[in-house]
Amino acid sequence: MRDATRFSANTTTDEVLDGLDLRGLSVLVTGGSSGLGQETARALVSKGARVVITARDVPKGRAVAEGIAASTGSSAIEVEELELASLASVRAFAARFLAHHDRLDVLVNNAGVMACPLARTSDGFEMQFGTNHIGHFLLTCLLAPALRKGAPSRIVSVSSRGHHLAPVDFDDPNFTERPYQKWASYGQAKTANVLFAVGLERRLGPAGVHAYALHPGAIMTELGRHLVPEDIEFLRSRPSPGGGGLMFKTVEAGAATSAFAATAPELEGRGGLYLEDCHVANVNDAPDALDGVKSYALDPANAERLWALSERLVGERFALG
Repeated sequence: MRDATRFSANTTTDEVLDGLDLRGLSVLVTGGSSGLGQETARALVSKGARVVITARDVPKGRAVAEGIAASTGSSAIEVEELELASLASVRAFAARFLAHHDRLDVLVNNAGVMACPLARTSDGFEMQFGTNHIGHFLLTCLLAPALRKGAPSRIVSVSSRGHHLAPVDFDDPNFTERPYQKWASYGQAKTANVLFAVGLERRLGPAGVHAYALHPGAIMTELGRHLVPEDIEFLRSRPSPGGGGLMFKTVEAGAATSAFAATAPELEGRGGLYLEDCHVANVNDAPDALDGVKSYALDPANAERLWALSERLVGERFALG
């Protein structure tokens, strides 16, 4: 049986879910056609959850779903098209989802892009901020009615220790005035993921909908498709908590903290938290911090500034509380 006190960086999804019965649980995982999203979906389906995965490439997503069904013996896996870099696509998806699902127990905001060259979404947002945060902000707010019906329910946002690289620049989040720096962009997008969990918890926590952000660890997945050799060297040169250079996890270990956030009984009734290696992380503002969460990413005032900025950018206000 599972013993959460023994979970670590090497704990896998199956170990996190050992002994849990997820039958009746309705889950949505964005970016479920590869990497961490695929493994998160597989693990949850294997324990009885009914999972919808989203994909930009629907045929690829269907192939993944067929593989999950074959490996788990469960057909409780669906695929829907979603492009987070398009507000129109997000709105269309949310409308389709709500038309067929009256409740949602777990939303895993997993999809993302990392360290890409300067690019803009179809709505003009800088690609990393627009995809990693703004797209998920709109999606989550639109699906809030289903999450409230599913309460106690959870919202899980895959952030990163990359949030240590930069806070959110509230004056120029889309790099329209300042020179573009891909790692600063990634850092602010991942900080936004944490602040979003704080803002969600304030609004939905009292209704039994709790929000979490997490660092999955370093994993070689399609997220790194934009990395050039210099980027790989940059990542490998960064120290790790265990000493030495960056240590890479397996996909099964990388997705474990997502599975933990989505299901752990130990987190029941708690939210607005940042997790790493299947436990709640401590605040660590040391300049050379190797773990933990920066206080600026948990700051309630920053969370409210981000919420107001996000509503302005999507052109819609949400009274979730």
